[in-house]
Amino acid sequence: MATSLAFGPFRIDGEAGILFHGDQPTPLGQRAVALLALLVERTGKPVPKQALIDAAWPGQAIEDSNLAVQIAAARRMLESTAGGGSWIETLPRHGYRYVGPEVAIGGLGPEAATLTWPGKPSIAVLPFSNLSGDPEQDYFADGIVDDIITGLARINWLFVIARNSSFTYKGGAVDVKQVGRELGVHYVLEGSVRRAGGSVRVTGQMIDTSTGAHIWAERFDRASADIFALQDEVALAAVGAIAPSLRRVEIERVRRKRPGSLDAYDLVLRAQPDVDSGMPERVTQALVLLERAIELEPTYALAHGNAAMCHHCLFLRAGLQEADREASIRHARLAILHGQDDASALTLAGFSIGMDGHDRKAAFTALEAALAVSPSSALTYILGSVILGWSGEAEQAIAWSERGMRLSPFDPWAFAAFDAQAMSHLLRGRYDEACRAAYRSVQANPAHSITYVQLAAALAKLGRLDEAMAAAARVRELHPTFRYGRQFAAVHCAPALAQCLGEALQAAGLPQ
Repeated sequence: MATSLAFGPFRIDGEAGILFHGDQPTPLGQRAVALLALLVERTGKPVPKQALIDAAWPGQAIEDSNLAVQIAAARRMLESTAGGGSWIETLPRHGYRYVGPEVAIGGLGPEAATLTWPGKPSIAVLPFSNLSGDPEQDYFADGIVDDIITGLARINWLFVIARNSSFTYKGGAVDVKQVGRELGVHYVLEGSVRRAGGSVRVTGQMIDTSTGAHIWAERFDRASADIFALQDEVALAAVGAIAPSLRRVEIERVRRKRPGSLDAYDLVLRAQPDVDSGMPERVTQALVLLERAIELEPTYALAHGNAAMCHHCLFLRAGLQEADREASIRHARLAILHGQDDASALTLAGFSIGMDGHDRKAAFTALEAALAVSPSSALTYILGSVILGWSGEAEQAIAWSERGMRLSPFDPWAFAAFDAQAMSHLLRGRYDEACRAAYRSVQANPAHSITYVQLAAALAKLGRLDEAMAAAARVRELHPTFRYGRQFAAVHCAPALAQCLGEALQAAGLPQ
């Protein structure tokens, strides 16, 4: 099935199994969504009953009446639009057919709403094209852009879209005016990187998204050994194009210390996607690269911060082994020791100390230091919202998660921000809001067990026990050893939240 099927005001997220009306998830169950998806995907064509049964009940023998019940549920949901109830046509003795509005098939989800510009200069740095002729050099081009973003984000007066959102435009043709609308930015920086032998050429250009006019362009040729100076120069020039009247001292704040070994830097760049995945198998692979980087550069703060995050993932999702918890805290402390000017390292370290070391005060000391270095650090707000959520500080958790999502609207860590919102709304008794946030979390990361934990709890609180039990079954599938009591202890869950969540998860059938 296609990842996304859009028709009328509706959209089906095939991977998550959710039907959306506009940008809001509907409560339609996953079996009805699966049936609707197959009908919509085969728009205008008859679909036999058995094909529908195989889609919603794979490997099971069920009666036709079960199919009829789910089709009726789908029709009721479509009736929210005039005439929508007639979009599924019954074909007597054969099956059903979708005869509704034209279907658009794609994989990028709903079109992002237009965002208003913030009250200060705003910029998105898009992925630079790799002109080296070697796909293996993509990571190098991405690393240059990442450092430009990091440098720009250190400027307090500048609103910088996080890398994770700007990189959603990688590999496709870009309309900078559309980017400006979708990300809510005044300027876009784009360019290319060509690395050959011992030399690197970087070209960059800045565009006003309101007019499409080029307001700055430059080419930089350097030896590979000077790559860090090259990154600084591009970032400095970008800042100067936005505010030429700025004092030199503010431009100098773009600069930061670099690791002494380019090899260590390369290793961390290569490890980063696996670190960000949050999947135990992938973070195990990332640790091999990070440990090599730390051998080469023992004081490399970002390598330690990423290693801390890897061990945090293994601790919570691969058996709650004490050795992983201790390793998470050890690397986090080293990241703080060596990374006082590195917002990413401070953020990852603060998260591990708060979640695995249960020292919330020390965690927020690190997170606040990260924001002092990089006020536009979306990840700091998102991971901070998770700590606040588990601490029972519901309103602050929601505020931090929303701030993080504004800085990075397409962030792959969005699931964590929505998880923080879900548990916070649940704690405050706002069960409908909790359910909506949990559905969004599932959509953002359908492979992560914690997203279904929040969904199961919210559905149980709403009295939708069949759906809650289905979400709980998904938790057990993704995390067979899950026990909510052990999980709460591992993250030092606030007592009131533990009671609220625990009652809901028990009702959903998850073991303590």
